[in-house]
Amino acid sequence: MSTDPAEARAGAVVTVATYENCPVTGLLRRIGDKWSPAVIRLLAERGHGFNELDRAIEGISRRMLTRTLRGLEEAGFVSRTTSGPPWARVEYSLTEVGHSLREQLFTLGQWADAHRSGLV
Repeated sequence: MSTDPAEARAGAVVTVATYENCPVTGLLRRIGDKWSPAVIRLLAERGHGFNELDRAIEGISRRMLTRTLRGLEEAGFVSRTTSGPPWARVEYSLTEVGHSLREQLFTLGQWADAHRSGLV
């Protein structure tokens, strides 16, 4: 999608290729699901173990938490570290990119709160 306001006003056509290659489209696909914002918000506070996240997010299944964490890790927003034996503990935390995304989501949240009446 073009970021040129003049092009947008001129009634430019958004092609499938343009839509598919838009970085915003890709980002929203990755974080626009039901659980990613909650995981990102929790990890912005501090690193969490899997079970901590499972207890902290009401209604998420363990399978969905696993899928969400894997997707965020693949996207580079979350890092996964394991501490050694005998009982390996896995901790998830936001990467630098994840923290910068969290800042943008916070701003978006403020905007959504200010415009709540038009969104519901």
